[in-house]
Amino acid sequence: MNSNAHPYDDLKPDTILDAIEAAGFVINGRLFALNSYENRVYQIGIEDRLPVIAKFYRPGRWSEAQIREEHRFSLELRDAGIPVVAPLVMPSGDTLGQHEGFLFAVFDQRGGQAPDTSMQATLYRLGQWLGQLHNVGDCSAFETRPTLSILSGITDFSRYLTDNGWVPDDLRPAWDSLIPDLIENCKRRIDDAGDVHTLRLHGDCHGGNILVRNEQILFVDLDDCRTGPAIQDLWLLLNGDEFEQGAQFGELLEGYEMFRDFDRRERHLIEPLRCYRQIAHCAWLARRWEDPAFPRFFPWFTQGRFWSDQILALREQLAALQAPSIAIPGQI
Repeated sequence: MNSNAHPYDDLKPDTILDAIEAAGFVINGRLFALNSYENRVYQIGIEDRLPVIAKFYRPGRWSEAQIREEHRFSLELRDAGIPVVAPLVMPSGDTLGQHEGFLFAVFDQRGGQAPDTSMQATLYRLGQWLGQLHNVGDCSAFETRPTLSILSGITDFSRYLTDNGWVPDDLRPAWDSLIPDLIENCKRRIDDAGDVHTLRLHGDCHGGNILVRNEQILFVDLDDCRTGPAIQDLWLLLNGDEFEQGAQFGELLEGYEMFRDFDRRERHLIEPLRCYRQIAHCAWLARRWEDPAFPRFFPWFTQGRFWSDQILALREQLAALQAPSIAIPGQI
């Protein structure tokens, strides 16, 4: 690999096809890039079978050991009957391939739509599967994957953004006064939750990482799997106002607790996790700005309007942190 600022510059079509062929697949030369920002994902044509999906991991993001832990967790879930898209064992005999400095995995092509979480039955079934997924996740621990840390994450992400000049100078006073208030109120909510149990998680369980086809649910993309509280895999499925979210949460938990108890104190972590995600998203864009795909697809990131909108959104988030935690209908 050469010394280009962006390592994906070296991931040419020939490199991709050569990697899949070297892994033992008989390719037909068809290659189609799929939407993905963090990694590079392609549909690859294979002779005498359906195409496969190849994911080339972003160099430097995860170590080989961390990727292999992701794969082992995915296979463990699949073997336990959880509907998850796990990496294929390639003809080469491994789930992880290496070619010209790139690590990659291959998956069966699966289709579907995001779940309709306005449907009670869908939320109930998602809760059932997440309860079972967490039962498997609680059987052992990650050794190399990260642990979710809300307060240190918010602090580190914000410092990265300010130290590297991403927050415009005229908005720095507002940003600098807001972040300590957010951290203080997140800490209060975390203290309300107390010492909650942590386990291996999907880690990024939003609707875009769940497929529904012919009424079958399928979890995809465990690229962000990590250790954390169970609520991390639930709260991203909630939307609407506080009453709608409370009803949705109740439906999720009804399905979840068919298979696993849920600590109600974890509901206090929802707004801290939302705050963490908002600031983490900004830091992610900043850290990836050297990747040519990011200025192309997120041109508004460097505009003052984006940052003023972020400050407004974080002020609204501060108000949410200061309000009572989500209420579950019929429960205290």
